[in-house]
Amino acid sequence: MFSDVWVANYAKSGLLQPLNDWIDRYGPALKSGIPKEAWDKVTLNGKIYAIPSVNDIRGTELMYARKDWLDKLGLKPPQTLEQYYEVIRAFARSGPAGSGKPETHGLILIENLGRSSPFFGAFGVQLGQWLERDGKLVYADILPETKEALTFLHRLYAERLLDPEFPINKNRNLDQKIASGQVGLLSATWYDTRGAIELSRKNDPQAEWIPLDYPVGPAGRKGTYETSLIRQYQVVPAHSLRAGAVIRMLNFIAGEGNRELKLGFRNQVWSERDGRIVTDFTEHDKHLYRGMYSSLVDVPSPALLKERLDSLGPRFQLYSNVQAVERNIIRDEFQGPPTPAMEKYKKKLSALRDVFVKMVVGVIPLDQFESYTDWWRREGGDEITKEVNEWYQKQREVR
Repeated sequence: MFSDVWVANYAKSGLLQPLNDWIDRYGPALKSGIPKEAWDKVTLNGKIYAIPSVNDIRGTELMYARKDWLDKLGLKPPQTLEQYYEVIRAFARSGPAGSGKPETHGLILIENLGRSSPFFGAFGVQLGQWLERDGKLVYADILPETKEALTFLHRLYAERLLDPEFPINKNRNLDQKIASGQVGLLSATWYDTRGAIELSRKNDPQAEWIPLDYPVGPAGRKGTYETSLIRQYQVVPAHSLRAGAVIRMLNFIAGEGNRELKLGFRNQVWSERDGRIVTDFTEHDKHLYRGMYSSLVDVPSPALLKERLDSLGPRFQLYSNVQAVERNIIRDEFQGPPTPAMEKYKKKLSALRDVFVKMVVGVIPLDQFESYTDWWRREGGDEITKEVNEWYQKQREVR
């Protein structure tokens, strides 16, 4: 279960078992490994109703480009948003070999404006997040800066520089287009160097991919979104007689069994060479089931994370990618449990994201942005904002 709204609703309905006593008895590794802000998300009236599994990496996206294409077109790696525009335009209109024949997409996104985070970051916002402005939290989706980011993406679409299929692209479509040489610049995930980017290299030995700086916008801003603190939640039904066994199992995963579940068994999945862990990919892929167990209750361990990512090989730059992402996080300032108004209006207000997609493709004019943000406020957004700021003020008082 990964919905905090679901947990809150079922807890309030009396359908989940409070776990405080069981954690005190059987969960020392859970208590020491899971941060307070994660416990706060599942604590209602002093009672803990779920065991949170914590994301040990707090961001996902960073920019990657094909250096061989940049070189052929006489372009330098872009830094500012306007430089990004010039590279995107060249990739779309000149083709990767500089032949003058359009053969590629200048930029590719996926459905629901996925893989667009760095472009919103260039304007200092991230979709779906709460940002601090003048001592209060405001919802990023209704800020003028979000309209500016949508205007930039609409410009790319209107000039046919953005993959026109982006509203229906899924991750697999994006991967296929990267691997087949249709894409030379994108907001990648930090692990794409082991996925689609690696397939691109195998399909075309000339393909040379490099990470880029995040695009810097007109006001000097840049960054990417912060992933949710929580990966998923484990809950125990109110009528269950096995709560103690559940906590003991999760405590083993978070404590004594954590290293083997993350890395696999020594001299089977990995071995030590010259003081460094090296993973056997064949064996690693045979034992991917380990992730099913470790993900039940991930606990942050920076040292183990580095050890694990480095073991997969320097070619993929996984740990340096993670560091680059985390250095450029735009923090979501609301880290509390779902407010009552969120539970009530979340589904209805999620329609705003579809509106944004339609603005990028020009179905809805950008000058209607303010009308839709007014709709968001009227239909529950103001109520959510009030509750979010009540939580925020309490946090500031505690500090």
